[in-house]
Amino acid sequence: MKTNKDVNKSKKNQFWNKEYKEASHLTLSEDPAGDLLTFVKWVNRNAEWPAFNMGGFVLDIGCGNGRNIGNLCEQYHMKGLGFDISDEAIKQAKEKFGQLKSLHFVKQSMFEPVDLAAESVDVVLDMMVFHFLDDSKRQAYIKDKARVMKPFSWMLLKTFVLDNDQNAIRMIKDFPTPDNEHNSYIHPKFKALEHVFTEEELTDLLSPYFKIHKMIKSYKHFKDGKPYKRRTVSVYLERKRD
Repeated sequence: MKTNKDVNKSKKNQFWNKEYKEASHLTLSEDPAGDLLTFVKWVNRNAEWPAFNMGGFVLDIGCGNGRNIGNLCEQYHMKGLGFDISDEAIKQAKEKFGQLKSLHFVKQSMFEPVDLAAESVDVVLDMMVFHFLDDSKRQAYIKDKARVMKPFSWMLLKTFVLDNDQNAIRMIKDFPTPDNEHNSYIHPKFKALEHVFTEEELTDLLSPYFKIHKMIKSYKHFKDGKPYKRRTVSVYLERKRD
C-alpha cells in the first residue's frame, strides 16, 4: 500500500521527468554552467594543491543531464558519480557521456546517504539541490558529504540566498510550509519545499566541516527596478582536516 510520502515522491519524479523531456521550467544546456567554470578557474589559481587531478573522483548531486560532471571528468580525465531523482535526466546523461567508462550515473534521491567510502572524493558539486532539504535534514546532508570528501578537497555549493530577493520574500509569505518553517515555502508549481538561506545560516551549517573561501551572489534579482530572477549564491568550500 502506498503512503502519502510515496505518492508525493512519485508526483515529484513525474514533474522532473516531464521537465527534462520538455524543458518547460528548466533552461537546459549541454555545456557546463558558467558558475562551475568560474569555480574551477578560481580553484586552479588559488588551491594549495591541485584539485582536479587525473584519476581523481567527482561527485555531482542532482546531476541533471550530466553537463557539469561530464565535462569536468572529460577535461581532467577524472572518475565520477552523478545522481538525480529523474529517470529522464539520468537517461540523457548516459546518452551524452556514455563513452566515459569511469563516469557513472544512477537514479537516487538526494535525501539518501551517498554510498561511497570515507575520504574518497576530490570534488563535490551541489548546484541547486541543497535548498530542497527541510531543517531536519540539512545538517545530516552536509555531514554525509563531508564524510566522503578527502581533507583539503573542494565543494561548489550553489543555492538560494534571501538577501533582498523580493520574489523569495513573497513566496515565503504566500506559500508557507505546513509547519511554517522559517524562510521556506512550498513551490506552487511542483509542490516541493524550497528553503532560502541567509549568509549567516550557511556559515553556521558549513563552517564546522569546511573553510569558506568565497560566497558569490547573483545580481539578476532586480531588472529595471523590479523583482526579476531568484537570487542565488555560489559558495566555494574546502574540506577541513578532522
